[in-house]
Amino acid sequence: MPQSKNWSVLLLVLVLSWSSFPSTTFAQGTTQTTPTAPTIPTPGMAPTPLPGPAPGAVPLPAAAPQPKIDKGDTAWMLTSSALVLMMTIPGLFLFYGGLVRSKNALGTIMHSFIIVAVVTIQWALWGYSLAFGPDIGGGWIGNLDWFGLNGVGPEPNADYAATIPHAAFMIYQMMFAIITPALITGAFAERVKFSSFLVFIILWATFIYDPLAHWVWGVKGLLREMGALDFAGGTVVHISSGASALVAAIMFGKRIGYGQEAMPPHNLPFSVIGAGLLWVGWFGFNAGSALAADGLATSAFVSTHIATAAAVLAWLAMDWIVRGKPTVLGAASGAVAGLVAITPGAGFVGPISAIWIGIGGGVLCSMACSLKPKLGYDDSLDVVGVHGVGGTWGALATGLFASKAVNAAGNDGLFFGNPGQLWTQLIAVVFTLILAMVGTFIILSIVKAVMGLRVADDEERIGLDLSQHNERAYE
Repeated sequence: MPQSKNWSVLLLVLVLSWSSFPSTTFAQGTTQTTPTAPTIPTPGMAPTPLPGPAPGAVPLPAAAPQPKIDKGDTAWMLTSSALVLMMTIPGLFLFYGGLVRSKNALGTIMHSFIIVAVVTIQWALWGYSLAFGPDIGGGWIGNLDWFGLNGVGPEPNADYAATIPHAAFMIYQMMFAIITPALITGAFAERVKFSSFLVFIILWATFIYDPLAHWVWGVKGLLREMGALDFAGGTVVHISSGASALVAAIMFGKRIGYGQEAMPPHNLPFSVIGAGLLWVGWFGFNAGSALAADGLATSAFVSTHIATAAAVLAWLAMDWIVRGKPTVLGAASGAVAGLVAITPGAGFVGPISAIWIGIGGGVLCSMACSLKPKLGYDDSLDVVGVHGVGGTWGALATGLFASKAVNAAGNDGLFFGNPGQLWTQLIAVVFTLILAMVGTFIILSIVKAVMGLRVADDEERIGLDLSQHNERAYE
């Protein structure tokens, strides 16, 4: 009898369970619902409502997927952040430090090193909020809602990167903010007063870099809304630094003895090592700008490497033609030129297009650097010729070679049937040049009036190492 009772209970449970799924069948893990025929109304009776929303009702939008941290994406972005930091220290300070005379080696290295500290604090306090914070209106700049990184923590921000912590996105962008003014220092190397240099960097980061980053990458940013494509910083980083370098070189004036005495690199192996570190670190710069460990990051990685190799060969060919011999400095400079040129289009172009962009970068930047003495300005380390010219070519080349087949979130360029993108890129270049050149002129004019820009002549002759830091690189 107890056993019969157990079976009765079990049978009752099965019946009740089955009755709760009256129209459901299961096939290979997929749940399907058997459709029910609508009831035909009897004359004189109210009709039975059909399935679906009531007439005139507005259907509710599908819920957007909630941001969720992906460990692989986060690991890649933190690694990319470290790679971009490596581009400044030690990559850039070795590249620049080897190109100056030995009496200025430490001073030049110090410029890149101290910028890491200065811009880090500026970015954490107000820079990040100005660049990526909620737009104040018109797409010009962000507000100060995120001052002191308020609200920037471990949760993702879906507006920028939905699979990594907001703080990870912030620290990655910080590394871009660090290297950009560091690039400018090559224009006034060997003659800048250190105290004036510090003030200039803070003002330039605040009034040039932060607004420009908001224009191009910030939500509702002016150039972003216009449709300008800049995957990893052709306008934000390279055109801005190159244009500012031109203004700075003219306002600082020529080094004592420039054009009358030789000023060769004091340690070319340092510069080649620095260029090598830049090449490696640039994968974090460009491929990291995909903001995820995915196919787009791979595409950007591939195009970056191919374009750089093409630029090295193109610059060496120019050396061979113009100077009669291929030079090691030419190879290193060609690598940097190729990296600069591919930056804005890295995530929008394919491998063959990357080759053409690299060749253009190598040839045009080599020509620009050769023209510098004829144009009469003293850009000590060719920031204008490499970053200004290379960044401009890269931004415009993106308007030529971009393809939605590579990145559906981008656009097609001229060679893929959309000439309007080239026009948009040109507008972005012009906007960037105006902001960088006018803004830099105003900032340097203020600093010059208050503090002066250059060291005294006797301090320049003994070198920045001793005059500004009371140290020697070599005994």
